[in-house]
Amino acid sequence: MAQVSINNDLGEWGLSTDSGERARLLQSPCVDTAPKSEGEASLESLGRGTTSTIGAIFIVVNACLGAGLLNFPAAFSTAGGVAAGITLQMGMLVFIISGLVILAYCSQASNERTYQEVVWAVCGKLTGVLCEVTIAIYTFGTCIAFLIIIGDQQDKIIAVMAKEPEGAGSSSWYTDRKFTISLTAFLFILPLSIPREIGFQKYASFLSVVGTWYVTAIIIIKYIWPDKEMTPGDILTRPASWVAVFNAMPTICFGFQCHVSSVPVFNSMRQPKVKTWGGVVTAAMVIALAVYMGTGICGFLTFGAAVDPDVLLSYPSEDMAVAVARAFIILSVLTSYPILHFCGRAVIEGLWLRYQGMPVEEDVGRERRRRVLQTLVWFLLTLLLALFIPDIGKVISVIGGLAACFIFVFPGIRLVQPITTQRVPGSGGSTRIQKSGDPSFRHKSATGSPRSAPTCPAMSSACTQLISL
Repeated sequence: MAQVSINNDLGEWGLSTDSGERARLLQSPCVDTAPKSEGEASLESLGRGTTSTIGAIFIVVNACLGAGLLNFPAAFSTAGGVAAGITLQMGMLVFIISGLVILAYCSQASNERTYQEVVWAVCGKLTGVLCEVTIAIYTFGTCIAFLIIIGDQQDKIIAVMAKEPEGAGSSSWYTDRKFTISLTAFLFILPLSIPREIGFQKYASFLSVVGTWYVTAIIIIKYIWPDKEMTPGDILTRPASWVAVFNAMPTICFGFQCHVSSVPVFNSMRQPKVKTWGGVVTAAMVIALAVYMGTGICGFLTFGAAVDPDVLLSYPSEDMAVAVARAFIILSVLTSYPILHFCGRAVIEGLWLRYQGMPVEEDVGRERRRRVLQTLVWFLLTLLLALFIPDIGKVISVIGGLAACFIFVFPGIRLVQPITTQRVPGSGGSTRIQKSGDPSFRHKSATGSPRSAPTCPAMSSACTQLISL
């Protein structure tokens, strides 16, 4: 059988000879601060994608589902039982879907094609930079969570292979958690994170999606036909307080956060209409809700208040069906880390180029060196933090708060701040459309004199407080 290798071409690791290609790969939202003209906007409209409605539904579902579902049984326990968990999810789902629709409307109205660009166009420079920083911190924290998940699952698998008793520490250095996480990260994650493109991961990503569904199926089956040695703890029926209910919100936000990737998905549709998009996200969120609710309810009822933050850790190490689920989760995380890192690296690259004040095309000569340096620093920092923060629940509580920014805060800012346009003179006697988010845009005051565009300082302060959680 022929072997298929990934990234075996040295050219994939080096610098492309096509400066235009490199510029597009380096392009981060809002590097070009000049507003788009009507002609440019019409050209962009001709470049619409070919994603069907059904395809868009599954893309959004895949963006939602991931390793975050492992924490949902613990979220039900934190919320105070099944009734409180379901009520909280259903209530938040209204705002989650509304936020996705608001993003699509703002993207269509501003002719922007990514989450960051929409924030820049509608809310201005300050909120746009804050959004990009939030995305970078969120992706960084999620990468830490992924490494912790790898360690959790490897501990259980190694315990079976080494025939160590349940709960016993590693007896050898090569089975130590810190060593296994580091070895896996250096062998698999780092090589997958350095290349410029991540398109080659689409096949492995398909397997990770299958693995996510398999994990949900196993948790439901184990609840219906439980093993004799599994005894549930106390089954809570009501929350201790309303504060306890809201403590489960970060986990739910982390699980349902697909808003950053939703704008490109909307613009890739054959018919990018807000009404059609509303049906797409509603169907996708219902599917994701079924998966998360099935995992959360069955996992919580299986173990009760004794459920671990990572539900798979609550199952015996010897269970082979669960061991396969752990292997699928590891595969999912191995393919998800480079994707999240790619997004964070693109944001950092855009911030750096904008700070330097140089166009992308003039800076591609140092792209490879900068990309490798950014990847190594990102990788080493996330690895070190994952080695010394073994509790996945603490990490999710932080990045879940950041996910709330993408779900509630930034769409809310865009909802209260309408997109205003004005015609300004262009070259050759022509005119072009200028949006309220452009730096040179001037709003008219009541007296008719121009004034600076508002920057929503109150909302920016709220975002800063959420980041500091």
